[in-house]
Amino acid sequence: MIYENFTMKKDGFTGHLAEPDGGSDRAVIIIMGGEQSLLPGIKFAERFADYGITGLAVSLFGAEGLPASPDRIPLDMFRPAVRYLREAKHIAHISVYGQSMGSIFALLCAVYIGGFEKLIMVSPTHVPFEGTLADKKTMTGHSVVTYLGKEIPYVTADFSHFRAGRYMRHPAVPYKVTGMWAAYYKAYCDKEGVEKAELPIERCGADVLLIAGAMDECWYAGYSVKRLSARLKRKGFCRQVKTVVFPHGSHLNGLMPNRQRERKLYRMIPLIGLFYRTFGRYRKENMEYFARAEKEIVAWVKGEK
Repeated sequence: MIYENFTMKKDGFTGHLAEPDGGSDRAVIIIMGGEQSLLPGIKFAERFADYGITGLAVSLFGAEGLPASPDRIPLDMFRPAVRYLREAKHIAHISVYGQSMGSIFALLCAVYIGGFEKLIMVSPTHVPFEGTLADKKTMTGHSVVTYLGKEIPYVTADFSHFRAGRYMRHPAVPYKVTGMWAAYYKAYCDKEGVEKAELPIERCGADVLLIAGAMDECWYAGYSVKRLSARLKRKGFCRQVKTVVFPHGSHLNGLMPNRQRERKLYRMIPLIGLFYRTFGRYRKENMEYFARAEKEIVAWVKGEK
């Protein structure tokens, strides 16, 4: 496997590339979250490389030259990332993969940067949110994402009335959710705000794969998948679309790092279940969902479905 690192100062984006030894005619830009994430983006890039696909994980915040937190992150930085894959690596088939908050950026990349064959959104949301400071509690009054210096419309998830990590009952669903989920649900109920901010997925120009857990603890991803899918149908979208919603699925979903190579990481699974309680309660099912999601994602990128 061939590795390469990128910085904002030198390359215009911060990222980590994993390329199969024999090269590849396919690549995926992977968007997860910050540079210091618990699940580093390079581990996902490596997993794609295991399947003969070049993976380029691009960080959103927390590195030199990037915002310190999820606030006003410039979408523009994905342009040099795509250019590198096309011009330096001569890759013709490029997909974009976004998980959780990364789903916002994956979709917007497809819309504003363009040139992607496949768009994969895992545990997605259908609207961008207001940015937060590094404490993940203080709202900034600005969008989480900008393009050409202008803020992309967003909705506000007000955390002042909720403890983000505390579990509670909510009348909208039959399982326990976090305060974070409740705050986002309230934001989704702002019909006027959602109408202005809803992501224009019909303009993505790519085949769309949407994956979610029906018992997502962090935000209502299953609902967002329905919204995104309905919008595509309403707008007369003519490319391929597939939705996968796992019945006992957690927010922790999608393609995961190589289990044999990352044994230390997988030993942490019981601890992960303490926060992601759906995952903890339905651990066996969710481990199976990982394998099923991986097959779906790799097949989608390779054009096999």
